Amino acid sequence: MNNLRIFSGTANLPLSEKVATHLGLKLGELTIKNFSDSEIFVQIKESVRGKDVFVVVPTCKPGHYNMMELLIIIDALKRASAERITPVIPYFGYARQDRKDQPRVAITAKLISNLITKAGADRVLVMDLHAAQIQGFFDIPVDHLSAIPVFASHVKNIKPEDLVIVSPDVGGVVRARRLSGALHTNLAIIDKRRPKHGQAEVMHIIGEVEGKNLIIVDDIIDTAGTLSEGVKALFKAGAKSVMAFATHGVFSANAYENINNSGINKVFVTDTIPTLAHPKVEVLSVAKIFAQAIERIHKGESVGELFKD
Repeated sequence: MNNLRIFSGTANLPLSEKVATHLGLKLGELTIKNFSDSEIFVQIKESVRGKDVFVVVPTCKPGHYNMMELLIIIDALKRASAERITPVIPYFGYARQDRKDQPRVAITAKLISNLITKAGADRVLVMDLHAAQIQGFFDIPVDHLSAIPVFASHVKNIKPEDLVIVSPDVGGVVRARRLSGALHTNLAIIDKRRPKHGQAEVMHIIGEVEGKNLIIVDDIIDTAGTLSEGVKALFKAGAKSVMAFATHGVFSANAYENINNSGINKVFVTDTIPTLAHPKVEVLSVAKIFAQAIERIHKGESVGELFKD
């Protein structure tokens, strides 16, 4: 893979280094610095002419900064004559603004997709988009990875008995069903409504949870308010234990306090976003999946084969 190069922004350097290590490569050399007014400066420090380049930048907090950094890196690579540029966006920020659900609001996920394309990206590699239809916002190929294989492998290692997989809402049923199918378990659903952003009210629990060990599977944990309410409802319905698996641990505002107060046994997230240490939070790495996908894209092989089983 002499023609392959991996570059990283500043948002999640540890993940980028793990991805490069899995591929037997070192990260490409570039300079990223800020002027006194916070303006971003990027310079590619090695030749990328005719190379197949992947740039790892999750657009997590601060999202506006990391997004701008990604766009500038793409532009620098384009002007340096890279043959193909693929942004690797482990966490796609602004994905929750994917539709016009009230008057006079922006569809920001579409705007971000346009910016990445206009900057010079040739294709995009992402993981567990909050809304799968965002793939259609791009006019370039999108490879959409899933953390479900990592979750399934870890659950098999800890081997909980009387296991039931729980979807935190109706919209997450497909994701929960995939994990349930991989582990050959039953499925339950939390029926809830959202009076406003960041708040949820549990209405019903659909499925048998009494006396069971439960795993809630989701794409994002932000303030953990929704998770906390769901966990409390599940314990009230007779659950023996509750764990949560989520791809992206945003953990904003009073998230850790909500986790502590919910009574949840353990929360597992991946390293798509850098995460602060916490007694109830464990981080699982998705670097290997990204490395395998990058290798397949570089060689012109099917990425879907990674998830065939």
